[in-house]
Amino acid sequence: MTEYSGEDFLRLDTVSLDELQGLLDATAEMKQTPFRDTLSQRSLGMIFQKRSTRTRVSFEVGMTQLDGHAVFLSQDDIQLGRGETVGDTARSLSGYVDGLMARVYSYDDVEALAEHAGVPVVNGLSDFNHPCQALADTYTLLESFDVLEGLNFTWLGDGNNVCHSLLHALPRFGVDVTVATPPEHMPDSDVVERSRKLADEDGGGGIELTEDAEAAVYDADAVYTDTWVSMGEDGKSEEDFHPYQANTDLLSHAADSHVFMHCLPAHRGKEVTDDVVDGGHSVVWRQAENRLHAQKALLEQLLA
Repeated sequence: MTEYSGEDFLRLDTVSLDELQGLLDATAEMKQTPFRDTLSQRSLGMIFQKRSTRTRVSFEVGMTQLDGHAVFLSQDDIQLGRGETVGDTARSLSGYVDGLMARVYSYDDVEALAEHAGVPVVNGLSDFNHPCQALADTYTLLESFDVLEGLNFTWLGDGNNVCHSLLHALPRFGVDVTVATPPEHMPDSDVVERSRKLADEDGGGGIELTEDAEAAVYDADAVYTDTWVSMGEDGKSEEDFHPYQANTDLLSHAADSHVFMHCLPAHRGKEVTDDVVDGGHSVVWRQAENRLHAQKALLEQLLA
């Protein structure tokens, strides 16, 4: 198993395919033997500019299960919220903790943390990407189908931060990814170009962009959606996304054995209907659980 060699974990397009596979293998092992003492006497500082359910609890519980300790740091509780620079915050916290995880509005902030911190930094979410979510999602797909190569994966709705990280990962494993979204909400063109280049280098799958939700879902093995308007975003109209709602009618065009995915929180009746998120094809709760296992695998390799 190839272990992760990076000093930080900020984005998936800088992680080698072998290292990504190693993290998936480590996630599977972690799920089988969740309680370890590999991070005994290690501490993780957790900086939150945004509210959180799954990110906070999964990281905090994960550190506890590895015999470590996590410190919750809301922006309102530390000097970062009163004008202290990200760099000064990073330098100070590096003297107290063995690693930092940050859930921030701007990707520039997590990069600044990594630049100035003397300890590993994990990107827990930013406006640009969400690598921890995509790592857990990739594992969930592997767990669901036993193999990634040859799967047809469809993304519905906004080409957002989660979409970016999934594009950085899935095609490299041989997954064909289709993104169906309104033209003004397509994923970042640089992300698409970079993802296609990486997939070509790794002999992976293709990437298709379309406005046609029904065509995108046709015979899909996995259908994924996310909230139409993310926290802190302005200028997006939910009306643009109505044709991309994950409902029973639309998903009837997917493969009979398809799985439905959502990173949560779900806005029921908007991007997804109750009968889909609670239906027999849904793996959203397994996705949420797998955040814990994937992040523990990552933390063990970064901090042990």
